[in-house]
Amino acid sequence: MDLGLKDRVYVVTGATRGLGNAVARELVADGAKVVVTGRDGKRAADAAAELGPNAAGVAVDNADPGAPEQLIAAARELFGGFDGILVSVGGPPPGFVADNTDEQWQAAFESVFLGAVRLARAAAAELENGGVIGFVLSGSVHEPIAGLTISNGLRPGLAGFAKSLSDELGPRGIRVVGLLPARIDTDRVKELDGLSADPEATRAANEARIPLRRYGRPQEFGRTAAFLLSPAASYLTGIMVPVDGGYRHGF
Repeated sequence: MDLGLKDRVYVVTGATRGLGNAVARELVADGAKVVVTGRDGKRAADAAAELGPNAAGVAVDNADPGAPEQLIAAARELFGGFDGILVSVGGPPPGFVADNTDEQWQAAFESVFLGAVRLARAAAAELENGGVIGFVLSGSVHEPIAGLTISNGLRPGLAGFAKSLSDELGPRGIRVVGLLPARIDTDRVKELDGLSADPEATRAANEARIPLRRYGRPQEFGRTAAFLLSPAASYLTGIMVPVDGGYRHGF
């Protein structure tokens, strides 16, 4: 199936590793050109080098108010266009209600929530008919995850913002989509499992609750995102797609 990605230009934030990197890989593999970002300049450059000539690395922090304009300008200057953005950011610190400090909440809000809003707002002003804005969110949009209180507080609100944005941008032919990963086998999930007294037992218990009985592979998440960002998904907007092996049992 031709997704129609050849020579389309995307910005993927938080793409030096993890889910963002998996998405960038699939986009490039299908012919797109991608600006990959991360807070560390060397890591961003190295990630882009691994992806080849159709990728470029830019060092930015999603919390920086100047990041949106910088990234859109980079896409246009380096690859001659701007067709969409996927906003991905590392998860906020784990912890229960009593554990997380005001400083952790504030930093997470700036990066996870307000940074995403700024990026989406800037993209909306620049995109034309056929453009797309995507968000990497979490299964916590539907159900809180124990030990991830900050994420539980921020992700559902960002999903609400994305849904509102889809209503506003739909008449202009711009789509907005969200992805809701659960147990995808990334360093972040390994870190979360490692917080328990017995990480292997924790993983086994989680896998037992997943109908497919395994954690997802990053490339499986990447392929789903690449489809949603592509012209092949041209009639999909305002949706939150679980990428979780059936972990969420509701409709």
